Amino acid sequence: MSSSRTSEPRPARSTALVVVLLAGVVFALVAWWRIPWHPVPGGSVAAADPTRFLSLAEIDRAEQYSRWARVWSWGSLAVSLAVAAWWGLTDTGRRVVDRLPGRWWARAALAVAITVLLGRLITLPFAVAFRIHARDYGITRQSWSGFARDLAVGELVQIVATSLAVVVLLACIRRFPRRWPAVAGGLFAALVMAGSFVYPVVVEPLFNSFQPLPDGSLRTGILQLADTEHVHIDDVLVADASRRTTTLNAYVSGFGDTRRVVLYDNLVDELPQDEVLAVVAHELTHARRDDVLTGSLLGASGAALGVGLLGLVLGRRKVGEPGSVPRLLALFAIASFLASPVQNGLSRLIETRADVGALEATRDPASFIAMQEELNLHAVSDPTPPAWSQFWFGSHPTTMQRIAIAERFEQRAEEPAEEPAEEPAAR
Repeated sequence: MSSSRTSEPRPARSTALVVVLLAGVVFALVAWWRIPWHPVPGGSVAAADPTRFLSLAEIDRAEQYSRWARVWSWGSLAVSLAVAAWWGLTDTGRRVVDRLPGRWWARAALAVAITVLLGRLITLPFAVAFRIHARDYGITRQSWSGFARDLAVGELVQIVATSLAVVVLLACIRRFPRRWPAVAGGLFAALVMAGSFVYPVVVEPLFNSFQPLPDGSLRTGILQLADTEHVHIDDVLVADASRRTTTLNAYVSGFGDTRRVVLYDNLVDELPQDEVLAVVAHELTHARRDDVLTGSLLGASGAALGVGLLGLVLGRRKVGEPGSVPRLLALFAIASFLASPVQNGLSRLIETRADVGALEATRDPASFIAMQEELNLHAVSDPTPPAWSQFWFGSHPTTMQRIAIAERFEQRAEEPAEEPAEEPAAR
């Protein structure tokens, strides 16, 4: 039987309020310091006309694919939020969890597993429909067994990570019933930073195999480009992504000693070298600007802010027991959805700066434009997504916005340099 101290935790609202204010200030300061609020020289640009770069058939195909992709993805999101609210914001989930055996931390982990698996089971038809849709358009080549394996591993990673966070939160509530927002907020911020640091070496290998980019002209060009951008890289890795997808991509993950630049193998195999270098220049700008670290700092302060808000929302409710886990996860899911415009809006600014950095480093806007066309065709991306969808869910600028930025650089390169003013004649 739990003691009265652990069964009725009453966090002081003043503590939660202080955490919200401090974390909010830190988030704002990090955003002010690290986010490029005006990333495009000369100001923002209007998106390019897609008919200049894609045929009408290609545009129609992309719009048809995107229309149904949104149906399946948004449908899955809506159903998952509804299930989370039913399971967590009513007494349904609590009653089930209260019947679980074991110590409190084991019951909490079981509650997380049940909640995550319930959500996956309910939304599995949407995931299957989305995969069939992607396969029909040639975006994936993955077998059903590979799909099931990735799905299972992804759920396991989510259960482990979420269980760790939930157990830490409940432990803080039980041990510090009036000050847990401050303690848990600090611990959550530390967990976000640690997770971002170890993710490339702990989680990424669960989904892909990585090999160093072989010696050759491409590797030489990448290392020269890194020198141009003043980025130190120990190695460039190639991921075996083609077994899962036909989309072309590259990314930077980790920071400090775990930072890595990764190219998809199909990117290396299918694009001309100058277009691959345009992609790599974008990723090297991320590395030079420490954008992963920026995201981690924002995520850490955002996590602390979320804990503070949780303390304000929960008030004097009993939240130190495993039965509160469904409610906590439901609130987290709803908060994540509501925070998406902020998170994705900041991401678009960072990605725009990386595009600008790539154009400045390569001085080859034509290859950048050609690369964007190829990436769009391989991903069957909607060149003109609905504005509200881009605002809420778009983590990158649209293809046509990125092409417009490159065209501005192209126009500036073609403009004649201003002649210096003549010196007045000496008397």
